[in-house]
Amino acid sequence: MPWIKFLHIVALVSWCGTVLYLPALLVQSARAATGTPSFASSSPPMPRFVYNSLATPAALLAIASGTLLFLVQGLTGGWLVLKLLAVTGMVMAHAACGWLVLRLEQGQPRGVAVGAMTAGVLAATGMLAVVTLVLAKPAL
Repeated sequence: MPWIKFLHIVALVSWCGTVLYLPALLVQSARAATGTPSFASSSPPMPRFVYNSLATPAALLAIASGTLLFLVQGLTGGWLVLKLLAVTGMVMAHAACGWLVLRLEQGQPRGVAVGAMTAGVLAATGMLAVVTLVLAKPAL
């Protein structure tokens, strides 16, 4: 069982890192699409690669290993419901980033920067809530 927990933590850290990086990448790509000078306007756009090849597999692995941990350990309690609610917020931020990637690819950069910042705040809030709930679990 320790390997499942290790896999879950590695996948979760990878997913969180990419979901925090994607909004910055989306803002930069939106600026490049509108002609606004950005810090890397000559670099190729990478949002789809990061979303499809890094963030989504890490998210699926984190959710699958977390579900396996829940089933193997038989975890229950109010903290778990709150944690799953926070994870739902992270999933919503992940999905919003995917939608924003599509908007950029369709040539509609308007509103992408604001949406990306909102998704980043939602993701960070969910991550903070998950960490808080996991660390407080024995007290609940």
